[in-house]
Amino acid sequence: MQKRAGSSARPGAILAAGAAVQLLTGLPAAWGIFQQPVMEEYALGEAGATAAFSILIAAYGVGCVMGGFLQDRHGPRCGALWGTALLCGGLAGAALLPAKAGWAMGLAFSIPAGLGTAFLYPSIQSCVQKWYQGRKGFATGITGAAAGLSGAFLTLLVRLTVPRWGIRGAFWTLAGAALPVCLAGAALLTDPPGAAKQGQKAQGPDYTPGQMLRTRQYWLCTAAVCLSTPAVLLFSPIILRLGQARGLSEGEAVWAVVLGSVGSTAGRLLMPLLSDRIGRRPTDLVLFGASAALSAGFAFARGWAVAAVYAGLTFCYSALAAVLPAFSTDLFGLPHAGVNYGFLALGQSVGSLLFPLGAGALGLEAGRHWAAAAAAMGGFLCIWLVKPTAPAVPGQPRGPKATKQNQKRGFA
Repeated sequence: MQKRAGSSARPGAILAAGAAVQLLTGLPAAWGIFQQPVMEEYALGEAGATAAFSILIAAYGVGCVMGGFLQDRHGPRCGALWGTALLCGGLAGAALLPAKAGWAMGLAFSIPAGLGTAFLYPSIQSCVQKWYQGRKGFATGITGAAAGLSGAFLTLLVRLTVPRWGIRGAFWTLAGAALPVCLAGAALLTDPPGAAKQGQKAQGPDYTPGQMLRTRQYWLCTAAVCLSTPAVLLFSPIILRLGQARGLSEGEAVWAVVLGSVGSTAGRLLMPLLSDRIGRRPTDLVLFGASAALSAGFAFARGWAVAAVYAGLTFCYSALAAVLPAFSTDLFGLPHAGVNYGFLALGQSVGSLLFPLGAGALGLEAGRHWAAAAAAMGGFLCIWLVKPTAPAVPGQPRGPKATKQNQKRGFA
Protein backbone atom coordinates (compact mmCIF):
# COMPACT_ATOMS: atom_id res chain seq x y z
CA MET A 1 0.00 0.00 0.00
CA GLN A 2 1.43 3.33 -1.04
CA LYS A 3 1.64 6.21 1.41
CA ARG A 4 2.34 9.88 1.02
CA ALA A 5 5.68 11.17 2.18
CA GLY A 6 5.57 11.95 5.87
CA SER A 7 2.42 9.93 6.50
CA SER A 8 4.14 6.85 7.95
CA ALA A 9 2.71 7.54 11.40
CA ARG A 10 -0.83 7.99 10.15
CA PRO A 11 -1.92 4.31 10.28
CA GLY A 12 -0.82 4.03 13.91
CA ALA A 13 -2.52 7.30 14.82
CA ILE A 14 -5.75 6.20 13.17
CA LEU A 15 -5.62 2.84 14.94
CA ALA A 16 -5.05 4.58 18.29
CA ALA A 17 -7.88 7.04 17.62
CA GLY A 18 -10.26 4.22 16.76
CA ALA A 19 -9.31 2.33 19.92
CA ALA A 20 -9.82 5.42 22.09
CA VAL A 21 -13.31 5.95 20.69
CA GLN A 22 -14.24 2.29 21.10
CA LEU A 23 -13.26 2.45 24.78
CA LEU A 24 -16.31 4.66 25.40
CA THR A 25 -18.88 2.79 23.31
CA GLY A 26 -19.30 -0.52 25.18
CA LEU A 27 -22.74 0.15 26.65
CA PRO A 28 -24.13 -3.25 25.59
CA ALA A 29 -21.22 -5.09 27.23
CA ALA A 30 -21.67 -3.22 30.52
CA TRP A 31 -25.46 -3.09 30.66
CA GLY A 32 -25.54 -5.53 33.56
CA ILE A 33 -24.03 -2.84 35.83
CA PHE A 34 -26.44 -0.16 34.53
CA GLN A 35 -29.61 -2.21 34.85
CA GLN A 36 -30.28 -2.09 38.60
CA PRO A 37 -29.66 1.69 39.02
CA VAL A 38 -31.79 2.34 35.93
CA MET A 39 -34.62 0.25 37.35
CA GLU A 40 -34.50 2.12 40.65
CA GLU A 41 -34.21 5.65 39.20
CA TYR A 42 -36.88 5.30 36.52
CA ALA A 43 -39.31 2.95 38.31
CA LEU A 44 -38.81 0.16 35.77
CA GLY A 45 -39.28 -3.53 36.34
CA GLU A 46 -36.75 -6.06 35.10
CA ALA A 47 -38.77 -6.59 31.91
CA GLY A 48 -38.78 -2.85 31.18
CA ALA A 49 -35.03 -2.48 31.72
CA THR A 50 -34.32 -5.57 29.64
CA ALA A 51 -36.51 -4.14 26.86
CA ALA A 52 -34.42 -0.94 26.90
CA PHE A 53 -31.30 -3.11 26.53
CA SER A 54 -32.83 -5.08 23.64
CA ILE A 55 -33.81 -1.86 21.87
CA LEU A 56 -30.24 -0.60 22.32
CA ILE A 57 -28.84 -3.69 20.57
CA ALA A 58 -31.52 -3.60 17.86
CA ALA A 59 -30.81 0.07 17.15
CA TYR A 60 -27.13 -0.83 16.87
CA GLY A 61 -27.83 -3.33 14.09
CA VAL A 62 -30.05 -0.96 12.13
CA GLY A 63 -27.55 1.86 12.69
CA CYS A 64 -24.74 -0.21 11.21
CA VAL A 65 -26.56 -0.19 7.87
CA MET A 66 -27.30 3.54 8.04
CA GLY A 67 -23.81 4.39 9.25
CA GLY A 68 -22.29 2.11 6.63
CA PHE A 69 -24.08 3.97 3.85
CA LEU A 70 -22.96 7.28 5.35
CA GLN A 71 -19.30 6.38 5.72
CA ASP A 72 -19.06 4.63 2.33
CA ARG A 73 -20.47 7.71 0.62
CA HIS A 74 -19.00 10.56 2.68
CA GLY A 75 -16.04 8.95 4.44
CA PRO A 76 -15.35 7.62 7.94
CA ARG A 77 -15.01 11.08 9.50
CA CYS A 78 -18.57 12.04 8.58
CA GLY A 79 -19.97 8.77 9.93
CA ALA A 80 -18.00 9.12 13.17
CA LEU A 81 -19.13 12.71 13.73
CA TRP A 82 -22.77 11.76 13.35
CA GLY A 83 -22.15 8.81 15.66
CA THR A 84 -20.64 11.10 18.29
CA ALA A 85 -23.66 13.42 18.17
CA LEU A 86 -26.14 10.53 18.51
CA LEU A 87 -24.24 8.74 21.29
CA CYS A 88 -23.83 11.88 23.40
CA GLY A 89 -27.43 12.88 22.67
CA GLY A 90 -28.67 9.50 23.93
CA LEU A 91 -26.62 9.76 27.12
CA ALA A 92 -27.93 13.27 27.75
CA GLY A 93 -31.47 12.07 26.98
CA ALA A 94 -31.19 9.39 29.66
CA ALA A 95 -29.85 11.90 32.19
CA LEU A 96 -32.71 14.34 31.50
CA LEU A 97 -35.53 11.77 31.35
CA PRO A 98 -38.12 12.36 34.12
CA ALA A 99 -38.24 9.63 36.74
CA LYS A 100 -41.89 8.89 35.95
CA ALA A 101 -41.18 8.50 32.23
CA GLY A 102 -39.12 5.34 32.45
CA TRP A 103 -41.30 3.83 29.73
CA ALA A 104 -39.58 6.28 27.31
CA MET A 105 -36.05 5.04 28.04
CA GLY A 106 -35.98 3.24 24.70
CA LEU A 107 -36.80 6.45 22.82
CA ALA A 108 -34.69 8.87 24.86
CA PHE A 109 -31.62 6.68 25.31
CA SER A 110 -31.58 3.28 23.61
CA ILE A 111 -32.33 4.34 20.04
CA PRO A 112 -29.96 7.34 19.76
CA ALA A 113 -27.18 5.68 21.79
CA GLY A 114 -27.51 2.44 19.80
CA LEU A 115 -27.47 4.32 16.50
CA GLY A 116 -24.52 6.43 17.60
CA THR A 117 -22.46 3.44 18.65
CA ALA A 118 -23.30 1.80 15.33
CA PHE A 119 -22.29 4.83 13.28
CA LEU A 120 -18.92 4.85 15.05
CA TYR A 121 -18.15 1.12 14.81
CA PRO A 122 -18.25 0.54 11.01
CA SER A 123 -16.58 3.89 10.37
CA ILE A 124 -13.64 2.83 12.52
CA GLN A 125 -13.48 -0.80 11.41
CA SER A 126 -13.72 -0.06 7.68
CA CYS A 127 -11.14 2.71 7.96
CA VAL A 128 -8.50 0.67 9.82
CA GLN A 129 -8.95 -2.30 7.47
CA LYS A 130 -8.14 -0.05 4.51
CA TRP A 131 -4.94 1.12 6.21
CA TYR A 132 -3.98 -2.45 7.19
CA GLN A 133 -5.20 -4.48 4.21
CA GLY A 134 -2.59 -7.19 4.75
CA ARG A 135 -3.29 -7.41 8.51
CA LYS A 136 -7.02 -6.88 8.80
CA GLY A 137 -7.36 -9.20 11.76
CA PHE A 138 -4.66 -7.31 13.65
CA ALA A 139 -6.29 -3.93 12.98
CA THR A 140 -9.82 -4.99 13.89
CA GLY A 141 -8.43 -6.90 16.87
CA ILE A 142 -6.86 -3.78 18.37
CA THR A 143 -9.96 -1.62 17.99
CA GLY A 144 -12.20 -4.52 18.99
CA ALA A 145 -10.14 -5.13 22.14
CA ALA A 146 -10.78 -1.53 23.14
CA ALA A 147 -14.50 -2.12 22.65
CA GLY A 148 -14.26 -5.15 24.93
CA LEU A 149 -12.25 -3.25 27.54
CA SER A 150 -14.99 -0.63 27.46
CA GLY A 151 -17.16 -2.92 29.55
CA ALA A 152 -14.65 -2.85 32.43
CA PHE A 153 -14.15 0.90 32.07
CA LEU A 154 -17.88 1.61 32.19
CA THR A 155 -18.36 -0.78 35.12
CA LEU A 156 -15.72 1.15 37.09
CA LEU A 157 -17.31 4.47 36.09
CA VAL A 158 -20.76 3.39 37.29
CA ARG A 159 -19.40 1.98 40.55
CA LEU A 160 -17.62 5.26 41.27
CA THR A 161 -20.27 7.76 40.18
CA VAL A 162 -23.62 6.21 41.11
CA PRO A 163 -23.02 6.30 44.92
CA ARG A 164 -22.10 10.00 44.62
CA TRP A 165 -24.38 11.41 41.92
CA GLY A 166 -26.78 8.61 41.00
CA ILE A 167 -27.25 7.02 37.59
CA ARG A 168 -28.02 10.41 36.06
CA GLY A 169 -24.59 11.61 37.15
CA ALA A 170 -23.07 8.50 35.56
CA PHE A 171 -24.79 9.29 32.26
CA TRP A 172 -23.60 12.93 32.39
CA THR A 173 -20.03 11.84 33.23
CA LEU A 174 -19.95 9.40 30.34
CA ALA A 175 -21.36 12.01 27.94
CA GLY A 176 -18.75 14.52 29.12
CA ALA A 177 -15.96 12.02 28.50
CA ALA A 178 -17.30 10.74 25.17
CA LEU A 179 -17.78 14.12 23.51
CA PRO A 180 -14.14 15.32 23.37
CA VAL A 181 -12.63 11.85 22.84
CA CYS A 182 -15.01 10.89 20.01
CA LEU A 183 -14.71 14.30 18.35
CA ALA A 184 -10.91 14.11 18.42
CA GLY A 185 -10.95 10.52 17.16
CA ALA A 186 -13.37 11.36 14.36
CA ALA A 187 -11.15 14.23 13.25
CA LEU A 188 -8.29 11.78 12.62
CA LEU A 189 -10.30 9.22 10.66
CA THR A 190 -9.59 9.32 6.94
CA ASP A 191 -9.17 6.75 4.21
CA PRO A 192 -5.67 6.06 2.84
CA PRO A 193 -4.45 8.17 -0.10
CA GLY A 194 -5.80 6.71 -3.33
CA ALA A 195 -8.11 4.28 -1.52
CA ALA A 196 -10.76 4.54 -4.27
CA LYS A 197 -8.23 3.76 -7.01
CA GLN A 198 -6.76 0.92 -4.99
CA GLY A 199 -10.26 -0.50 -4.51
CA GLN A 200 -10.85 -0.40 -8.27
CA LYS A 201 -7.55 -2.21 -8.98
CA ALA A 202 -7.82 -4.70 -6.12
CA GLN A 203 -7.92 -8.35 -7.15
CA GLY A 204 -10.63 -9.52 -4.86
CA PRO A 205 -14.39 -9.57 -4.42
CA ASP A 206 -16.26 -6.32 -5.02
CA TYR A 207 -19.90 -6.86 -4.12
CA THR A 208 -22.35 -4.00 -3.97
CA PRO A 209 -24.96 -4.35 -1.21
CA GLY A 210 -27.56 -5.46 -3.77
CA GLN A 211 -25.27 -8.16 -5.15
CA MET A 212 -24.33 -9.32 -1.67
CA LEU A 213 -27.97 -9.67 -0.58
CA ARG A 214 -28.56 -12.08 -3.44
CA THR A 215 -25.86 -14.49 -2.27
CA ARG A 216 -26.35 -17.58 -0.14
CA GLN A 217 -23.23 -16.63 1.82
CA TYR A 218 -24.83 -13.43 3.09
CA TRP A 219 -27.88 -15.17 4.50
CA LEU A 220 -25.81 -17.91 6.13
CA CYS A 221 -23.47 -15.37 7.75
CA THR A 222 -26.35 -13.18 8.93
CA ALA A 223 -28.09 -16.20 10.42
CA ALA A 224 -24.85 -17.11 12.21
CA VAL A 225 -24.59 -13.57 13.62
CA CYS A 226 -28.18 -13.85 14.87
CA LEU A 227 -27.50 -17.25 16.46
CA SER A 228 -24.38 -15.96 18.25
CA THR A 229 -26.38 -13.52 20.37
CA PRO A 230 -28.24 -15.64 22.98
CA ALA A 231 -25.02 -17.01 24.53
CA VAL A 232 -24.47 -13.57 26.10
CA LEU A 233 -27.57 -11.45 25.57
CA LEU A 234 -29.82 -13.88 27.43
CA PHE A 235 -27.62 -13.44 30.52
CA SER A 236 -25.98 -10.01 30.35
CA PRO A 237 -29.00 -8.09 31.77
CA ILE A 238 -29.45 -10.57 34.64
CA ILE A 239 -25.86 -11.59 35.39
CA LEU A 240 -25.80 -9.82 38.77
CA ARG A 241 -29.02 -11.50 39.89
CA LEU A 242 -27.91 -14.84 38.43
CA GLY A 243 -24.55 -14.70 40.22
CA GLN A 244 -26.17 -13.93 43.57
CA ALA A 245 -28.75 -16.71 43.09
CA ARG A 246 -25.88 -19.17 42.56
CA GLY A 247 -23.80 -18.37 45.60
CA LEU A 248 -21.97 -15.08 44.95
CA SER A 249 -22.34 -12.03 47.17
CA GLU A 250 -23.45 -8.76 45.59
CA GLY A 251 -19.86 -7.49 45.47
CA GLU A 252 -18.61 -10.77 44.03
CA ALA A 253 -21.34 -10.76 41.40
CA VAL A 254 -20.02 -7.42 40.13
CA TRP A 255 -16.79 -9.24 39.33
CA ALA A 256 -18.75 -11.42 36.94
CA VAL A 257 -19.38 -8.27 34.90
CA VAL A 258 -15.71 -7.28 35.15
CA LEU A 259 -14.47 -10.73 34.15
CA GLY A 260 -17.00 -10.74 31.33
CA SER A 261 -15.41 -7.54 30.08
CA VAL A 262 -11.94 -9.08 30.36
CA GLY A 263 -13.14 -12.10 28.38
CA SER A 264 -14.66 -9.79 25.78
CA THR A 265 -11.40 -7.85 25.46
CA ALA A 266 -9.30 -10.98 25.10
CA GLY A 267 -11.65 -12.45 22.50
CA ARG A 268 -11.70 -9.30 20.42
CA LEU A 269 -7.91 -9.02 20.50
CA LEU A 270 -6.70 -12.62 20.14
CA MET A 271 -9.13 -14.33 17.79
CA PRO A 272 -8.90 -11.84 14.88
CA LEU A 273 -5.13 -12.31 15.07
CA LEU A 274 -5.63 -16.08 14.95
CA SER A 275 -7.99 -15.66 12.00
CA ASP A 276 -5.18 -13.95 10.06
CA ARG A 277 -3.25 -17.22 10.38
CA ILE A 278 -5.83 -20.00 10.09
CA GLY A 279 -8.67 -18.22 8.26
CA ARG A 280 -11.94 -16.63 9.36
CA ARG A 281 -14.14 -19.68 8.82
CA PRO A 282 -12.09 -22.14 10.95
CA THR A 283 -11.85 -19.49 13.67
CA ASP A 284 -15.62 -19.03 13.71
CA LEU A 285 -16.19 -22.78 13.80
CA VAL A 286 -13.96 -23.10 16.88
CA LEU A 287 -15.75 -20.20 18.58
CA PHE A 288 -19.25 -21.52 17.92
CA GLY A 289 -18.26 -24.98 19.16
CA ALA A 290 -16.82 -23.51 22.37
CA SER A 291 -19.88 -21.30 22.82
CA ALA A 292 -22.21 -24.30 22.58
CA ALA A 293 -20.21 -26.24 25.17
CA LEU A 294 -19.97 -23.29 27.57
CA SER A 295 -23.69 -22.49 27.23
CA ALA A 296 -24.56 -26.04 28.27
CA GLY A 297 -22.03 -25.99 31.12
CA PHE A 298 -23.38 -22.64 32.34
CA ALA A 299 -26.58 -24.39 33.43
CA PHE A 300 -24.60 -26.22 36.16
CA ALA A 301 -22.18 -23.43 37.17
CA ARG A 302 -22.17 -22.33 40.80
CA GLY A 303 -20.17 -19.76 42.76
CA TRP A 304 -17.13 -18.37 41.00
CA ALA A 305 -17.69 -20.80 38.13
CA VAL A 306 -20.58 -18.52 37.10
CA ALA A 307 -18.13 -15.66 36.55
CA ALA A 308 -15.60 -17.92 34.81
CA VAL A 309 -18.08 -19.45 32.38
CA TYR A 310 -19.66 -16.06 31.69
CA ALA A 311 -16.19 -14.71 30.84
CA GLY A 312 -15.75 -17.63 28.43
CA LEU A 313 -19.07 -16.87 26.77
CA THR A 314 -18.23 -13.17 26.38
CA PHE A 315 -14.86 -14.21 24.93
CA CYS A 316 -16.58 -16.28 22.22
CA TYR A 317 -19.36 -13.79 21.53
CA SER A 318 -17.04 -10.81 21.24
CA ALA A 319 -14.49 -12.74 19.21
CA LEU A 320 -17.18 -13.70 16.70
CA ALA A 321 -18.19 -10.04 16.46
CA ALA A 322 -14.55 -8.95 16.03
CA VAL A 323 -13.82 -11.46 13.27
CA LEU A 324 -16.98 -10.47 11.37
CA PRO A 325 -15.65 -7.25 9.71
CA ALA A 326 -12.66 -9.07 8.21
CA PHE A 327 -14.83 -12.08 7.29
CA SER A 328 -17.21 -9.69 5.54
CA THR A 329 -14.47 -8.09 3.46
CA ASP A 330 -12.96 -11.49 2.64
CA LEU A 331 -16.30 -12.58 1.22
CA PHE A 332 -17.65 -9.36 -0.27
CA GLY A 333 -14.70 -6.97 -0.65
CA LEU A 334 -13.50 -3.64 0.74
CA PRO A 335 -15.10 -1.06 -1.63
CA HIS A 336 -18.51 -1.34 0.10
CA ALA A 337 -17.22 -2.60 3.45
CA GLY A 338 -19.20 -0.21 5.65
CA VAL A 339 -22.70 -0.87 4.40
CA ASN A 340 -22.08 -4.57 3.71
CA TYR A 341 -20.98 -5.02 7.32
CA GLY A 342 -24.06 -3.12 8.39
CA PHE A 343 -26.37 -5.55 6.62
CA LEU A 344 -24.59 -8.48 8.27
CA ALA A 345 -24.99 -6.78 11.67
CA LEU A 346 -28.77 -6.85 11.17
CA GLY A 347 -28.52 -10.43 12.38
CA GLN A 348 -27.52 -9.05 15.77
CA SER A 349 -30.62 -6.85 15.83
CA VAL A 350 -32.88 -9.78 15.10
CA GLY A 351 -31.18 -11.98 17.71
CA SER A 352 -31.18 -9.26 20.36
CA LEU A 353 -34.95 -8.92 20.07
CA LEU A 354 -35.98 -12.48 19.24
CA PHE A 355 -34.18 -14.43 21.95
CA PRO A 356 -34.58 -12.24 25.08
CA LEU A 357 -38.23 -11.44 24.30
CA GLY A 358 -38.93 -15.06 23.45
CA ALA A 359 -37.31 -16.24 26.69
CA GLY A 360 -39.36 -13.74 28.66
CA ALA A 361 -42.62 -14.69 26.95
CA LEU A 362 -42.02 -18.41 27.51
CA GLY A 363 -40.89 -17.90 31.10
CA LEU A 364 -37.59 -19.65 30.48
CA GLU A 365 -35.03 -19.64 33.28
CA ALA A 366 -32.82 -22.72 33.15
CA GLY A 367 -34.06 -23.13 29.59
CA ARG A 368 -32.05 -20.06 28.61
CA HIS A 369 -28.88 -22.15 28.74
CA TRP A 370 -30.21 -24.82 26.41
CA ALA A 371 -31.61 -22.22 24.02
CA ALA A 372 -28.16 -20.60 23.89
CA ALA A 373 -26.43 -23.94 23.32
CA ALA A 374 -28.84 -24.89 20.52
CA ALA A 375 -28.38 -21.48 18.86
CA ALA A 376 -24.59 -21.83 18.98
CA MET A 377 -24.80 -25.23 17.30
CA GLY A 378 -27.01 -23.66 14.64
CA GLY A 379 -24.40 -20.94 14.12
CA PHE A 380 -21.71 -23.62 13.73
CA LEU A 381 -23.77 -25.27 10.99
CA CYS A 382 -24.31 -21.97 9.16
CA ILE A 383 -20.58 -21.18 9.09
CA TRP A 384 -19.81 -24.76 8.05
CA LEU A 385 -22.00 -24.25 4.97
CA VAL A 386 -20.38 -20.93 3.97
CA LYS A 387 -18.31 -21.24 0.79
CA PRO A 388 -16.16 -18.62 -0.97
CA THR A 389 -18.09 -16.07 -3.00
CA ALA A 390 -18.53 -16.97 -6.64
CA PRO A 391 -15.84 -15.56 -9.00
CA ALA A 392 -18.47 -13.83 -11.14
CA VAL A 393 -17.76 -10.36 -9.78
CA PRO A 394 -15.49 -8.18 -11.95
CA GLY A 395 -11.96 -8.05 -10.57
CA GLN A 396 -12.20 -11.22 -8.46
CA PRO A 397 -9.32 -13.67 -9.07
CA ARG A 398 -9.98 -16.95 -10.82
CA GLY A 399 -8.15 -20.22 -11.19
CA PRO A 400 -4.96 -20.86 -9.14
CA LYS A 401 -4.94 -17.33 -7.69
CA ALA A 402 -8.48 -17.77 -6.40
CA THR A 403 -7.59 -21.17 -4.93
CA LYS A 404 -4.55 -19.73 -3.13
CA GLN A 405 -6.61 -16.83 -1.76
CA ASN A 406 -9.41 -19.13 -0.59
CA GLN A 407 -6.88 -21.30 1.26
CA LYS A 408 -5.64 -18.20 3.11
CA ARG A 409 -9.24 -17.30 4.01
CA GLY A 410 -9.95 -20.79 5.34
CA PHE A 411 -12.27 -22.06 2.59
CA ALA A 412 -10.03 -24.61 0.86
